[in-house]
Amino acid sequence: MSSNLQFENTDTVLIEDRVFTPPKDVVGHANIMDYMKSKGFTDYAQFHQWSLEHRNEFWDDMAKELHWFEPWQSTFQWTDKPFFQWFVGGKFNIVYNCLDRYVDTSTWTKVAYYWEADDGSTRTITYKDLYVMTNRIAKTLQNVGVKKGDRVGIYMGLIPELVAAVLAVARLGAVHCVVFGGFAANALRDRMNDAQAKVMITADGGIRGGKTIELKKIVDEAVAEVPTMQQVIVVKRVGNEVPMQRRRDVYLHDLLATIPENTVVPCEPMESEDMLYILYTSGSTGKPKGVVHVQGGYGVGVYATTKFVFDVKPNDVYWCTADIGWVTGHSYTIYGPLMNAATSVLFEGAPTHPGPDRLWAIIEKYKVTILYTAPTLIRNLMRFGEQWPAKHDISSLRLLGTVGEPINPEAWMWYRKYIGANRLPIVDTWWQTETGMMMISPTVILPLKPGSATWPLPTIEADVVDRNGVSVGSDKGGFLIVRHPWPAQMRTIYGDPARYQTYWETIPDVYFAGDAATKDQHGYFRVQGRVDDVIKVSGHRLGSMEIESSLVSHEKVAEAAAIGKPDQIKGERVKVFVILKDGVAPSDELAHELKQHVRTVVGAIATPDELEFVPTLPKTRSGKIMRRVMRARELGEPIGDISTMEA
Repeated sequence: MSSNLQFENTDTVLIEDRVFTPPKDVVGHANIMDYMKSKGFTDYAQFHQWSLEHRNEFWDDMAKELHWFEPWQSTFQWTDKPFFQWFVGGKFNIVYNCLDRYVDTSTWTKVAYYWEADDGSTRTITYKDLYVMTNRIAKTLQNVGVKKGDRVGIYMGLIPELVAAVLAVARLGAVHCVVFGGFAANALRDRMNDAQAKVMITADGGIRGGKTIELKKIVDEAVAEVPTMQQVIVVKRVGNEVPMQRRRDVYLHDLLATIPENTVVPCEPMESEDMLYILYTSGSTGKPKGVVHVQGGYGVGVYATTKFVFDVKPNDVYWCTADIGWVTGHSYTIYGPLMNAATSVLFEGAPTHPGPDRLWAIIEKYKVTILYTAPTLIRNLMRFGEQWPAKHDISSLRLLGTVGEPINPEAWMWYRKYIGANRLPIVDTWWQTETGMMMISPTVILPLKPGSATWPLPTIEADVVDRNGVSVGSDKGGFLIVRHPWPAQMRTIYGDPARYQTYWETIPDVYFAGDAATKDQHGYFRVQGRVDDVIKVSGHRLGSMEIESSLVSHEKVAEAAAIGKPDQIKGERVKVFVILKDGVAPSDELAHELKQHVRTVVGAIATPDELEFVPTLPKTRSGKIMRRVMRARELGEPIGDISTMEA
């Protein structure tokens, strides 16, 4: 990717008669721009090419901004492909860089989190408060026998104790295994057994959308079949009576009663390649995969990408809406913001409870400046109409972001117009649980294109290739790959290294992301979705995302999903499932109209053969449409692993 990124006006890109000019007075100088200038660059394409040729220098520079107990001896080693190491020989603890280095600095009294409960009650947690809470929980874990390398399960709602529990585990050098608080007992059991977890931290219950979730009951059912589980620590969140098994179960507040507030548990100096956490993500079949991330490389990668993509400033109030049970919550709700001394919002409840404007009300209340959320949520809020954000003063916002799946241009335009006042940049980020950090993303110095994640971040050597690993060229669909490891990349699949190797063997000697994409003449990437979500009609590859985007651009459509079904003549035929906006009635006439709309927007080859109106779509709990489940149901095939599916 050595060609320069040049436009007649570098502040503006013209796309389909839409001009977007990054407002210099809104964001100001980004940290990435400062770094580029320090290396003698003002053009991003030239800088990116330099970063590919000097990736060790780049990551050395990033790592030097963090605290190390001992310096690394080698920046990168890749002698046993596909396994690799970063910052070899260095001693590091990510929690020291989140908390301890701020002791007796101006950050010490700064707000780390504004927490808002489902019912609107609040808590303000400073960096000092979080440090105290983390150390006291770490001491309780020590007292129940948790040591370096032990696996600790965490299963609770989005409350401050969840953040402190994660940090406490990592502080000790133990390995946290956070499971989203909406998973069922079987899914929790399987994850804890795979990790061989020793301790579980949970709560008596959780609250979301006005409903109480019986977390402890689910834990009891799960850990009854986890033979390695020795202790269950329970946070009193709801205050309801829950069964407490003698000797195994104990309330956190009882453990904390004997631990002074000035207790300090020193951070365990960890080898850079020591495990930090295991996070389970589902595959299309079989058991969930335990993705392993490590202390040093993950910490450096998440720190740098938070700084460069969000341009975090001292007075920012940042809100990543992701639950901590997902990788986005790990990387960009906890570790990235804390390592950048940011103030964040932590919200327990549902974004549409008690009304469709809850999200906008929170932004107004805390004067949020950076919003990082999912396209699914944006499309959901679009259904209620722009009158809801208009009820609130959201003018504090200066930067918008999306994560989790490609954002269709129609949602991008709505987000920019009604939330970004037609002037705010949108960082449409592409990355995965396996990558640990953002990989392709706009920064505040790049012109924007609706629905495009723009360029890879520094040192990320991404490309679009065919099945043999050969670049396909501009505007041609292919497989998204990365040619060289990066620090925050997963190191293995826990207990299953052979499964990890498939990421590097599907297309030989490159990391295969499992996504389809295109790259245009300016080097801008447009991710189309999972490869198994690409439909091949009469030899033409059609991204399900492209078909869905065309449907959602219709004024009567709220959401859509497209799948391919076997066809003896065309190979596959297209079937779409459509959710209509409130108040719109389904009809044969409307179905015909929508099919013609796809034909007009995408082309005749994409015209749906079948269209079905549905009230809901199967989704993961993080909001991604599970097209493989829809396809399996449609074809009467085994559905496979659905442990991540929303109930």
